[in-house]
This record gives sequence, structure tokens and C-alpha cells, in this order.
Amino acid sequence: MKPYPFTAVVGLPDLRLALVLSSISPAVGGVLVRGEKGTAKSTMVRALAGLLPGVEVVDGCRFSCAPASPDPLCPDGPHAAGAPAHRRPARLVELPVGAAEDRVIGSLNLEKALSGGVTEYQPGLLAAAHRGLLYVDEVNLLHDHLVDALLDAAAMGRATVEREGVSVSHAARFVLIGTMNPEEGELRPQLLDRFGLTVEVASSRDPEQRVEVVRRRLAYEADQDGFAAAYADEDASLAADIEAAQRLLPAVKLPDAALRQIAEVCASFEVDGMRADIVTARTAVAHAAWAGRDEVTTEDIRVAARLALPHRRRRNPFDAPGISEEQLEQALEDAQPPAPGPEDSGPENGGPEDNGPEDSGPGPEDDGPGSGSAPPEEADRPQGDGARRPQPQPGSGEDSGPQRTVGAGDTFRARVFRVKGTGEGERGRRSRAITDSGRTIGVQPPSVRDGRPHLVATVRAAAPHQRSRGRSGPGLKVRSQDLRFALREGREGNLVLFCVDASGSMGARTRMREVKTAVLSLLMDAYQRRDKVGLVTFRGGSAELALPPTISVDAAASRLESLPTGGRTPLAEGLLEAARVLRVEAIRDPRRRPLLVVVTDGRATSGADAVARSQAAAGLLAGVTTIVMDCESGRMRLGLGAELAGHLRAEHVPLADVAAESLASAVRERTGRAA
Repeated sequence: MKPYPFTAVVGLPDLRLALVLSSISPAVGGVLVRGEKGTAKSTMVRALAGLLPGVEVVDGCRFSCAPASPDPLCPDGPHAAGAPAHRRPARLVELPVGAAEDRVIGSLNLEKALSGGVTEYQPGLLAAAHRGLLYVDEVNLLHDHLVDALLDAAAMGRATVEREGVSVSHAARFVLIGTMNPEEGELRPQLLDRFGLTVEVASSRDPEQRVEVVRRRLAYEADQDGFAAAYADEDASLAADIEAAQRLLPAVKLPDAALRQIAEVCASFEVDGMRADIVTARTAVAHAAWAGRDEVTTEDIRVAARLALPHRRRRNPFDAPGISEEQLEQALEDAQPPAPGPEDSGPENGGPEDNGPEDSGPGPEDDGPGSGSAPPEEADRPQGDGARRPQPQPGSGEDSGPQRTVGAGDTFRARVFRVKGTGEGERGRRSRAITDSGRTIGVQPPSVRDGRPHLVATVRAAAPHQRSRGRSGPGLKVRSQDLRFALREGREGNLVLFCVDASGSMGARTRMREVKTAVLSLLMDAYQRRDKVGLVTFRGGSAELALPPTISVDAAASRLESLPTGGRTPLAEGLLEAARVLRVEAIRDPRRRPLLVVVTDGRATSGADAVARSQAAAGLLAGVTTIVMDCESGRMRLGLGAELAGHLRAEHVPLADVAAESLASAVRERTGRAA
């Protein structure tokens, strides 16, 4: 299938520019593309490879060593000076979300290492991407062990494989490009910061542009060769411009005044660390080369900041990315050098031609969240579900009562709640599980040939057969049936389902604020532990699934923030809905074990026999690890939350004890009494 031409993609100017700048200067650090499904993210990234200049590689080197400066530690080397070489196209290597670690970083042949002392290394995807592009579609769904491998390679520029005392290392410098749909969950902060630039894309609302997109796509599917030929000249011209910018890049100057502007901008946005300053500087230099200039200007810094800073402003997964245009312009103005006098105002001395309207503020093409007539406070307003709070809907008849919506306070570090027993789910950071990483606790049965080889067990299996196999010299004669694999225990991610009481008894402003703060803190913990989350709410006379199970923790936070309260307490309906959701999820994802968090004061006041029905519903949740977060407060307490915990065979946790600090204080107090 022929790639879609890069210049045939309609719209997406920011994405086009970010990809071009990363191609001009790989040191920028790659691009993260965030956007809804069906916005041509993957199409444009895959088309980029055809624009990149080819690379010179040593003949027969599987690691793409450059003949002018080969890697001295190359497993296929060392390569002699002037070794035969050839030119090949730049590669776009795709990393599947479900790839095994050995497929990504490479693997060693343990059988040959034991029998002949030969280190035979099979390169992985990181080796294939060296001096090219590494593309990860749905990068936010990447497993932690692959994220760790990428972080190591991106930080060191090398990939290292170590297996049972044998180590192999090779160069792995590549442009990392990732695409993601924020609705499916956010990216780990460590990996997010590794991307130099970020771009938000969305479908056009212009009917004419949408018509053109469909027209071109249908023409491409009808005749791929003819469609590609129609845009071949435009793609070739763009490729020539990229190559010219690459040649100009080393000559571009970054004066001290420009460096100060970059520092002022990064400091004003309070970004963490110094990577933002470095990436902004590199991007500004690349943009100057792309514009054909030999010195960085304010416009280059403005463009670089828009691409390099939005994703670095996030403090937690509930923050929306983005930067304020007014703040950016103010920072650039504050760091502007003094205006030249009349005698220095000519074009040759950097006068009006270089410092005209295009450098004094955003023009029409710079429309953004903070430009035009929009008030400044709207610049950082989230654009997702959390941006529009739904108006409270009428309840069910006379039981609905008045409704109100209360916001949450500042989150805190929450206690860690774990699922009982040992599971076999996806790798995460919550509950004990048998995984392909972690500490070795034994050897898998010979019939199980999966995971990492266990050296000692393999030697023990092969040792009794050495005489019958005719061994007469050093080394072992190892057969495939001798291989044994390690049994490892690590951590898994779970499904954390919140069942939240939103009835009138929870509607007191102080209580509901505390409840939302505690649940948001638990959501933050779920984000850090790679869990799926879901949200069931009950109020009035019914319960609803407010958020189906998802890895998008920020979506759950948005739904919780806008949750109204009022009406009676249909506790039985809430538990029944939670049981239904868990039953469906057990079919969809049987390996992921659930953790149910019931947030209530324990009252059941909706319908006849409300208490009896609640106790019966609790029986349907037998075997599910459950936490009852008791929201009852005040001097006169009925203890209904503790009774509910007894029926559910759950852990009873008062709302005030959800914070990790409260548990630590209780432990210290008990220790002090014992002393």
C-alpha cells in the first residue's frame, strides 16, 4: 500500500510544522500528537518518512552505523575507517503497543551462549529505528516495561540488553513520534516530558475543508499510484527544503538576547526542570533554519514556545494542557532588548523590517485560546468534558429534592488499597500478580515456555544429559527441551470501580467537598498505578453508570467534579448497578481483578424495604475486594457504614482515614502506646 502523500493532508498546520522541525533537528526530541480519533494523525506521521533525506550506512551493519563515525561498541563492529557503505532511505519503525520487551530492545540466544560461549544478539526495534523515526500509535496505552525501555534509550542514546551476565549495547538515537487519543487516558509524566514538542489536533468544522478531505481520500483509495504521482512534485519540493534547512542548521546563531527571552518565557510558565529551556532553544534554531535565517528571532521563539511548553505545564493528570497567549506575549516583551535609537533603525541594523508588527504580538494567524476577544481567564480553561458543567437534571418525582453541585478541594496522597490474593492481570503497580517482570520466585513447569530464561534451572536440566550427548570439551550441550523459564511476581493494574452516593444526605457543602477531594485523590493514585477506573452514582430513586470502565482517569475526574447531589438514597440500586458493571467487565477483561470503592454514609432511604434490599444486593458482591468509605460525620453517628461493610465483607474506612498521612499517624500513635 502506497503511503499517503504528506502534502495531500488537508489542514493541521501546527502538526505539519512540528514534524518538519523535528526532521530538521532530531535533537528537538520528537513530537507527541494529541487528538480525537479520525484526525489523520497516523496518516501524516507515516507520510513523513518519504520526505526525509537518506542515510549513509556501513555495508552489512544491522545497526545502521555511519561510515564517517561508526559506533565503537557496535555488535557488528568494529568497523574500519573507510569501510564500504551504501545509502538507504530513512526508516519509519512502528512500535506495537503490545510488543514484548525482547522484540523492542533485542534478545540473546541463551542456548548458544551456554553451549559455545557465543554471544548471538538479535537486534530489536530500537536498533532498526537508529538514525530514523520511531513511531508509537496510541502511545498512552504502552505498557510500563516498554515505556521504561524507551526512557532509557531516549536518555542515553543507547539500548542495552543484559541477560544472565551477558551484556550487549548499541547506539539508538531516533526521533520519537507518538500519537494518542486523550479520551483513552493520559501519558506517564516521565514519558510525556521526553517528547520535545506537542500538538493538539481536532477535526475541522469547516464544511468545505471536510469535503476536500473526503474527496482526496476517495481519490487515493481509487488510484493510489495516480494520487501519489499528483503530489510527487510538492513532496519532492518539501523534502528539498528540509534538506536545505538541515544544511543551514549548524550555521544558525542563538544570541544571548534570544537565550534570555527563552529563559523568561519558561520561567513565567513555571515549568519543571531545564529540559523546556533546552528544547525551546533547539526548536527556535530549527525554525530559523526552516525560515532561511541565520539568527534566531523573537518569532522563532514564539513558535517554539507554543510547541514545546503546553505539555510541560501539567502538574497532575487533571490539568488541561495549553499556554496563555497573553502570558507568552508578555514574557517575550519583558525580555525584549531595548529598542534601537533613530540612527540604528534601518533595516540593516534590525529596524522596522525585523521588529515590525509580526514580532509585536499575535496576528490573525495566531488565533488561540487567549487571543481576540476571549477574556484571559479562558486561556487555560479545559476543552474536554470538564469545560462544560451540565445543568442539574430533574430527579425522579417527589424523591428528587433540590440539587446542587459542589467542587472538590486540593488532592492529597491517598492510602494504597490492594486486591486480595495474587492475580495474573496486566502489569501495573497495585496488587500482587504473576507477571513477566518483578522478582523471581520460582521456575515455571517445563510445559510453560514463556518469559525470561532461568539460567540455573536450565543448567540443572541439561547437566544430567552431558555424557549421553557426547560432550567431550568445555561448555554445555544444551537442547531446547532443557530451557527453563523464570516464574516472576510483580504488580498488576486493577479495575477500581467507584460507587458514589449522591443523595441529599451527602449534599452538605462541607461533606460533599470532602468526598470529592478523597475520591479525586484515589483517582490520582489509580492513575499512578495504571488502573482502569469506572464511576457509578446513585441518588433519588435510581443508579446510573456515569463513566464506563476506562483508563482515562481525567475523564472520571471531570464527571465527578460536575456530579450533582439531592434526593433520597437508593443504596440497593447503586450496589446492583455496581454488580452488573463488574459482571460485564469480567467477561470483557477477565484477567483484570476489580476493587470496589463504595462511598456512602450507609443510609438506605429510597423505596420500600430499602435496608433489606441493600443487604440482599450486598450478597451479589461476595468475593469482590471492597472498601466502604464511610462519610458519616458529627457527634451522633448511626454506624450504618460499618454495618454495610460487614454485609459486604469489606474494609471499613472512615472518610478522614483515606489520606496516607492519617494512617501513618495512627501507626505512630499505636507504636507510642506500646512503648
